[in-house]
Amino acid sequence: MKRNIAIILAGGVGSRLGMSTPKQFFKVAGKMVVEHTIDVFERNQHIDEIAIVSNPALVADFENIVLRNKWRKVKKILKGGAERYYSSLSAITAYQNEDANLIFHDAVRPLVSLRIIDDVVKALDTHRAVNVAVPSADTIIEVDGDFITNIPDRSRLRRGQTPQAFDRQLISDAYDKALKDPNFRTTDDCGVVRTYLPEEPIFVVRGEESNMKLTYREDTYMMDKLFQLKSTEPNDVQIDAESFRGKVAVVFGGSYGIGKNIVEMLEQSGAHVHSFSRSATHTDVGDDNQVALALSAVEQKEGHIDYVINTAGVLNREPLASMEYDTILKAVQTNYMGTVNVALRSRPYLQRTRGKLIFFTSSSYTRGRAFYSIYSSTKAAIVNFVQAVAQEWDADGISINCINPERTKTPMRQQNFGVEPDETLLMPERVAEATLRTLLTDCTGQVIDVRRPVTN
Repeated sequence: MKRNIAIILAGGVGSRLGMSTPKQFFKVAGKMVVEHTIDVFERNQHIDEIAIVSNPALVADFENIVLRNKWRKVKKILKGGAERYYSSLSAITAYQNEDANLIFHDAVRPLVSLRIIDDVVKALDTHRAVNVAVPSADTIIEVDGDFITNIPDRSRLRRGQTPQAFDRQLISDAYDKALKDPNFRTTDDCGVVRTYLPEEPIFVVRGEESNMKLTYREDTYMMDKLFQLKSTEPNDVQIDAESFRGKVAVVFGGSYGIGKNIVEMLEQSGAHVHSFSRSATHTDVGDDNQVALALSAVEQKEGHIDYVINTAGVLNREPLASMEYDTILKAVQTNYMGTVNVALRSRPYLQRTRGKLIFFTSSSYTRGRAFYSIYSSTKAAIVNFVQAVAQEWDADGISINCINPERTKTPMRQQNFGVEPDETLLMPERVAEATLRTLLTDCTGQVIDVRRPVTN
């Protein structure tokens, strides 16, 4: 059976991005772009091996990145060249004795989905050349100078993406012919097959708009927003009675709602859990000293802390102009400064255990709405805080992520909205389960969307 080998094309320098750092090393959502990209292929069950094609001057950097991430599938770091096709040729040559499928992907398309990779691999069962593309929403025109010469039928046009995948022998044969052509020019591998092996059909897999390529400075803002909105709930992670055996967890806001369910589920999975809240232990996360005392007490009793989870928060649903100023201050102090306090006070303990931090945002963080001005803005601040601190503390080995549940049946919601039909709400047990699964992953700087199961 053919092996599926992912070729991560990371040989560019990103001159159009206008930054001193190569674009594949640009950081977003707590990691370098190329790290996000390789993570997806590392996780995909159909990918057997990964090779990185690097600018020769950056090989040592990639060696360090591979070691730091402990990827198991990365087997080769190859040297690319001045043109993109040199990178493809480098990989084709490195695997010239392999009966394999080569799956070429731009290192700076970190939002490629597992679904796209799955579909590409499946297509290779029946096709020797596969591309990924999305329909064009815009009208495409051909010009001569400043004048239109043709307007092609948009329904037949697609915008090409990657991965582009091939039977190794096929792409090798195509390049053999191409290199004999003195007028050879290309920007992608499907173009080589199309030009030099025109009889070979190229199957097209449906791409996704989010599978964008980081090229221009403006793309950095779009990519950052897409990562914020990206759903990354690790549904494939299993939890059992031994998952957290011997681990020590601290949960702020653990006396009711989502926090209570997290406490119960962690205990059922073998963890030693310490819960703090205003109602049960008179612990206010908005008070830095109280947070410090709580964590110190746990450290003294247990000897270490592996996880810190903060679910504490307040929602006052009313217009800004009618809110008491003390109410505003309390919301900011609890929702935002509570996050800062818990993070700062947890850091020395989690540095020693290479532990994990979990905070909570809300689905309202993406857009401010009337009656939610303080709540939504503090929740948006938490997302930005998590993504920034994930970068700063990556070297400490601390993972920090943010859970983003949709409308959830909690006492806080009932106080603001009254009784609502259960079928319109997410259950807190579902959020707790997603939180525990996140603790069992290595991701950091991520917003973990939690949604109600889709029913037919």
